Amino acid sequence: MQAREYPAAFTPPPPQVYLFATCLVDLFMPQAGLDAVRLLEREGVLVHFPRGQSCCGQPAYSSGNPQQARTVALAQLDLFAQPWPVIVPSGSCAGMLRQHWPLLFEGDPVAGPKARELAGRVYELSEFLLRVLKLKLPAGAPGQAPERVVLHTSCGARREMGTRVHGVELLDAMPGVTRLEHARESECCGFGGTFSLKHPDISGAMVTDKIASARATGAERVVAADCGCLLNIGHAAARQGGAPLPVEHLASFLWRRSGGEPA
Repeated sequence: MQAREYPAAFTPPPPQVYLFATCLVDLFMPQAGLDAVRLLEREGVLVHFPRGQSCCGQPAYSSGNPQQARTVALAQLDLFAQPWPVIVPSGSCAGMLRQHWPLLFEGDPVAGPKARELAGRVYELSEFLLRVLKLKLPAGAPGQAPERVVLHTSCGARREMGTRVHGVELLDAMPGVTRLEHARESECCGFGGTFSLKHPDISGAMVTDKIASARATGAERVVAADCGCLLNIGHAAARQGGAPLPVEHLASFLWRRSGGEPA
C-alpha cells in the first residue's frame, strides 16, 4: 500500500496541533511524548492533548478483529474536532490513523467522512517537523561528544508512511552525529505487535539478527520513532549481553542533541 500524500494540507504552518501520543508512549515511554511536545513548542506551536485518546486500534486490526478496532477508533473520532494537524510520534500508529481508519468506516455515512477528514490531517512527527514546519535544528549544546547511531524504521513507518527519509534527513543534519547504515536496516525487528506473542521463536531470531547487524557497525545507539521497536530491541540487547546498545526515541534524541536535557 502506498502512503497517501497531503502536501498542501497546512501552508503556512499551523499555530496549533493535536498530539496523538500512542498507548506505548503513554504507558512505557512518556519521555518520548514530552520531548515531542518540546520540539513542537520550540517551533512556536501550541500542542493540545485530548485526554480521552487511547490505542489506535492497530493490535486488534492486525490480529484480524476489525470490529474491535472500529470500536476503539469510533470512541476517538470526535476528540480531534478542530481542523488542526494530528501529530503522532510513531510511524506505525500514524499509518493506522491515516491509512486504515478510513477503511474501517468505509460505507458508514457518519463515521466514514469523519475518518477520511481526520486521515488528511495525520502526520508522523518527523514528517511534520520537516515537511510542514521546515525545521532547522539548532547547533546543539556546547561540548557534546560525537555520536554514531543507526536508524531503525518500523515496518509501518517505512511502508505505509514513507518516513524513513525524514529520519535520515534529520539525523544527517545533526552536528556531531554520524548515521551508520547496516545490512539488516530494512528488516522487521520481530516485534510486530501480537506477532511477537504468537511466534516468539521467530520474533526472537529476527531481533537477534537486527541487533547483531547494528552492533557490527560500531554504533553507540539505536534511534527509532516507534516505541514498540525500541522496547523490543532495547530489552533484547540487554538480555543478550555484549556491547551496550542503548535505544532512544527520535524525539528524545533530537531534543537532547539540539540543546535539551542529556540522556
